[in-house]
Amino acid sequence: MVDKQNLNAGFTGTPVEQPEGLTKVAKSAAKEIKREAYAVTTGVREHPHTASALLLSTGILAFGLGYLLGRSAAEGSTRPYWR
Repeated sequence: MVDKQNLNAGFTGTPVEQPEGLTKVAKSAAKEIKREAYAVTTGVREHPHTASALLLSTGILAFGLGYLLGRSAAEGSTRPYWR
C-alpha cells in the first residue's frame, strides 16, 4: 500500500525532509531580519519624533565627517586643482 505521509507531503506545503546546510541558515537569517525590521518599524510608529531626530542627527554627523575628510584630503595636495 502507499504511505499516506509521502502522498500528502506535496499538498501540505511542508517537505518530508527538513532543510539543512546553507538553506537552513538562509531561512533562519531571513526570519531574523524580518523580525528585526518589524521591531524597528514598531518603534518608529510609537516614537516618530525620536526616530526623525535620530535620522537627522545621523545625517548631520555623516555630512560633517565627510566634509572634514574632504578638507583634509584637499589640504594634503600641493598641486593646483585645475592640473
